Amino acid sequence: QVQLVESGGGLVQAGGSLRLSCAASGSIFSINAMGWYRQAPGKEREWVASITSGGSINYVDSVKGRFTISRDNAKNTVHLQMSSLKPDDTAVYYCKAQGVLTAGVLGHHDYWGQGTQVTVSS
Repeated sequence: QVQLVESGGGLVQAGGSLRLSCAASGSIFSINAMGWYRQAPGKEREWVASITSGGSINYVDSVKGRFTISRDNAKNTVHLQMSSLKPDDTAVYYCKAQGVLTAGVLGHHDYWGQGTQVTVSS
């Protein structure tokens, strides 16, 4: 079974920075893409950023220039460096591993982490 564990959330003042990390564990052969999503209270979960195994990166417009996603393929980890944080960035941030190929499981599957809270105070 694949597990994703996030860390690095917390409380920060507007304009501050936080670094989120996510580590995937299990009998993993490969992960196609890793990404971050967030869900604010009363809102739908939204995609924030993603990075493929080949290094292709995309961001939602609202975080471009402020957030940086990076990945270590050998360690199956993904990070999200968040700077110039705004109160609107307050949400539970979830890590997602897409297209995961593991030992003993047929086909590729997606997995989610449990989420980490990010709170930005004004």
